[in-house]
Amino acid sequence: MDRLTREFRLPEESGSESASQPELWDGRPGAPIQAPANDRTAEDRSRWLARTIEADIIPRLMLAHYATREAGTQARNEAARTPPGQAEVAEFAQIALDVDPSAVARYVDTLRNEGVELDVIYMELLAPAARWLGELWEADLCDFAEVTLGLWRIQQVMYDLSPAFHKATPSGSCDRRALLTPVPNSQHTFGLLMVSEFFRRAGWDVWARTAVSAAEIVNATREEWFDVCGLSIGAESQIPAVAAVILEIRAQSRNPALVVMIGGPIVVAQPGIVHQVGADGTAADAAGAVVYAEEFVKSRARLS
Repeated sequence: MDRLTREFRLPEESGSESASQPELWDGRPGAPIQAPANDRTAEDRSRWLARTIEADIIPRLMLAHYATREAGTQARNEAARTPPGQAEVAEFAQIALDVDPSAVARYVDTLRNEGVELDVIYMELLAPAARWLGELWEADLCDFAEVTLGLWRIQQVMYDLSPAFHKATPSGSCDRRALLTPVPNSQHTFGLLMVSEFFRRAGWDVWARTAVSAAEIVNATREEWFDVCGLSIGAESQIPAVAAVILEIRAQSRNPALVVMIGGPIVVAQPGIVHQVGADGTAADAAGAVVYAEEFVKSRARLS
């Protein structure tokens, strides 16, 4: 109340008169409030006080209350949007392996109701959980059938979220095409499907296949125009095949400035593979892949 007392001080009750009396308050919220002259009647002073409280003091108090409430709401929302950590990822991966097929969707629905953004769910939960299941398989802690079922459930959630994910950021049309496919005989396709989601949301026309031969990949780049070709590598043993495919693509692509990107957990762990197979680059996640692709295509367009 001290601040309000200083800001909205009532006129002194002394009988001293000022050489020049200022005008009364002009009615604008926030404008300086001038007390009525001492020679005004008691009724004038009462009207002035009532009008001041109603038109300025109360609105200021309401604004202050609103700002405090909004700050508290924002703080709660920020806390709710905390990305899932490693413990949550492990828990979610285990849920995907459990017998209840609807538990995966319920877990994600809970996060969404708490205010977690779809981008965060995609990159901080679904993708890490899929990698976690792959690591369990490689460590012989789960068999192939269990991991396949778990990945299928996570992938199904991603499909179910796809309409809302694309709607979250209105897609424009960038008149660009991307060919996205795993290396032939690769078992790792979830990450590529997620990358496809991000490219489509950014307005790209995406040609995505999960089971194609090396010849089909080369033929597609020769017969159709693509700005980017993205290949997903699942294992170190596939590196020679990837290098051979990229060499053929470079020789036969309809677009001589085609950008070739590679991805997959092994590439994230060993970035040097990019140069080893003759690709142009890689990205740490799906969102980064779109940014890299767009910048690289723009750069090559300026050079042509």
